[in-house]
Formats: sequence, structure tokens, C-alpha cells
Amino acid sequence: MDKYLKIIQDSFTGYFNYLVQEITNPSWTNYFYWLIAISLFVWILEIVVPWRKNQAIFRKGFWLDSFYILFNFFLFSLVGYNAISNIGVALFNDFLGLFGIKNIVAINIQDLPIWTQLLIMFIIADFIQWNVHRQLHKKSWLWEFHKVHHSVKEMGFAAQFRFHFMETIIYKSAQYIPLAMIGFGIKEFFIVHMFSVLVGHLNHANVGWNYGVLGYIFNNPKMHIWHHSKKLPDAFPYGMNFGLSLSIWDYLFKTAYIPKSGKNIELGFEGDEIFPRKFKDQMVFPFKNQHKELKNKRIKNDHRTV
Repeated sequence: MDKYLKIIQDSFTGYFNYLVQEITNPSWTNYFYWLIAISLFVWILEIVVPWRKNQAIFRKGFWLDSFYILFNFFLFSLVGYNAISNIGVALFNDFLGLFGIKNIVAINIQDLPIWTQLLIMFIIADFIQWNVHRQLHKKSWLWEFHKVHHSVKEMGFAAQFRFHFMETIIYKSAQYIPLAMIGFGIKEFFIVHMFSVLVGHLNHANVGWNYGVLGYIFNNPKMHIWHHSKKLPDAFPYGMNFGLSLSIWDYLFKTAYIPKSGKNIELGFEGDEIFPRKFKDQMVFPFKNQHKELKNKRIKNDHRTV
């Protein structure tokens, strides 16, 4: 037990020191300032070449989404996620130790060129995320958390990071074992991560790009706008265009849908008019809703047994 308490303590102090270091010591591999730079770059694009010219520069939800960027990128780790994830890794490794397993590396790619490692990491991680994203729409209990992201009513770069903190836990948990099995651990993952942030910002930005032929490989604003459509087609009752960075998965597995220009379609989901608008309420809402659903199920089951 002392071991895990020490991990928790070191996780809090370690991440706090890391965050202070990020802010006070700019460098070329600094997440904090690269995030600001990418956000400003895409926001300027929205201002200079807007797709929806009547959309305000400070659109609906702009400041809420800006806070979500800082919360989901940094603050969530500071308030607990870093400690939780470190404990999870330690418990998993201790569990493997019971069977005499020191690691689960099945394919070691450490000897490959760095660019090859980065490409493998990027493709595997994105495919896992695509599958998780589909489940966020199909499984009702996961959808309650994903509603936060789909509560966006006007698209803009910062909308990428409007998501419930439970999504971070779900995505990272799904990725951990597959990525650990290929022995990936190079520091240059920074490049992949910031590239994914750039693509995600552009997908949600108020710019009307589809990248031409490259749109069949990379997700893009004209494709992703349909993912946020309030009205879903009969052929896709759980949604479509699930790609995060890559659109190729949607074309391969026939979940791609771009029937026409989605420039002015209504965004959101059925019933979003009663969805809370404040950060704190959005964080609590999924848990309240799921508690309500469980309570209703219990009542129904009680009636059946009477």
C-alpha cells in the first residue's frame, strides 16, 4: 500500500513541477506553447478564410471550449488523472508479475528508424481511437459522456477539446495494451501528438476545406461537420464519419457520409435543448443521467417480479 501511496504523491508533485517547467521554460518540445501556437494559427485561419461568414469570431461556446482545451490538455492530469494512470500501470505490471511476466512487448520496434516508429504509432493509435469513437456512439452509457462533445452548436477550432474527462480514461485504457505490446516508447511521440492536435483543430474549424484527394486519407472540416449533424440519416442511426485524424477507416468500413455541403446544417443531438451549458454541470450530467437510467431499470424489474 505504501508503494501506491508514494506513486500518488509523486504523480501530483511530479506533474505540478512538469507543468510549471512547461510554462516557465519554453522549448521546441513544449506542449503548452505549441498548443497555444496551433490554436492561434487555426483561429486566425477561421478569421481570414471563414467558411460560415456570418458566424461570429467569438462563436457560441468559444470561451467554454477554450477552458476545455486547458482542462483536458493539462488540468485534468494535475487534479488526478496522472496519479490514476500511474497507479493503473503499476497495478497492471504487478498483476503480470504474479505470472512472472515483466512486460508484454510482443513486437519490438525500437530498432526501426524513428520516422517508421512514429508512423506505426500514429496509424495504430488512430485506428484504436476510431473504434472507440464508434462505441461512444453505439453504447448508450458511453454516449452519455460523449454528448458533451456533441453539445457544440457552432463549430470552431476549440470544439475539438470539448469532451468529458471520462473519454480520456476510456481512450487511454483502450490504447495502453496494444501500444505496450509493440514496445513503443520514443520521446518523439510529441510530433505525432501535436500533429493530431492540428488535424483535430482543423476538423472542427470554421474553414471549408476537404483537402482534395487527401480527404480520403485525412479527416477534414467538410467531412467532420456531418459527424456533428443533429439529424442522422436512417442508414447511420448511431452516427458516421468517426475518424479522428484519418478518414480512411470510414471509407474502408463504409461509415463515411458526405451527401452535400454541410456548411449550414444544424449541429447537436436530439434533446440537446435541455443539455447544460456550464462546465461543472456538463461534467456531472452524464453520471446523473446514468443514475436515473439505472433507477428506472430497477423500477421496471421490480414491477416484472411482482
